Amino acid sequence: MAGHSHWAGIKHKKARMDAQKGKVFSKLSRAIISAARQGGGDPEMNLTLKYAIDAAKAANMPKDNIARAVKKGSGGSEGVDLEAILYEGYWQGGVAVMVDVLTDNRKRTGPEVKKIFERRAASLGTSGCVSYMFDKKCLVRIAGEGTDEDAVFETALEAGAEDVQRVGESFEITGGPDNYQGLRDALEAAGYTIESGEFSIRVPQNTVPVEVADKARKLLLFMEELDDHDDVQKVYSNFDIPDEIMAELSED
Repeated sequence: MAGHSHWAGIKHKKARMDAQKGKVFSKLSRAIISAARQGGGDPEMNLTLKYAIDAAKAANMPKDNIARAVKKGSGGSEGVDLEAILYEGYWQGGVAVMVDVLTDNRKRTGPEVKKIFERRAASLGTSGCVSYMFDKKCLVRIAGEGTDEDAVFETALEAGAEDVQRVGESFEITGGPDNYQGLRDALEAAGYTIESGEFSIRVPQNTVPVEVADKARKLLLFMEELDDHDDVQKVYSNFDIPDEIMAELSED
């Protein structure tokens, strides 16, 4: 899971900066709109919407923005339909990349994503070309400052977690996709601060090492450019950059 954790940690920090520019709020709004369109505007009856709202709250998205997105998605105002698309492909050295998209215009988004792949020396593949290398999981991230690692492990494992990792200043707890709410509830009941959570992520079964700093830098720039696209919701990969290389890059 190292590839997931490295990118997730970078993405978590990046999201805080992006939130200041409204970029994260825009993407979270799309997720809420899509969820409400698919399953209705009541989060108690629509778990996908509930989790999308939880993610928005974790990012400190204003309540009015959340309410407007729910209303727009549930038919309270006019709007466009959003289509979910999964793009799959490869970067150099067999690094697998998947891109989750919500778009109102497939004909625009597809070529734009393809252009990013080509510009970064990567190539788009056919549907299913890399997704089989990943397992669907849930993720709950808790604050790590002043937190006893052994106690986190004990609480998480008793709640059915499959893995616990220290990533930067946080702990990332992963489990089966159907155990998201159970993990959140158990961690909150134990007094831990929930930083964020995702009820559905893709975790690589195996990772591909990227052990040259220049290559690692180019790979992260590729991931960031994909993530910066307005229609992209999530980006997944199976790379593994050693800690010493990550430390070197953080000094750049």
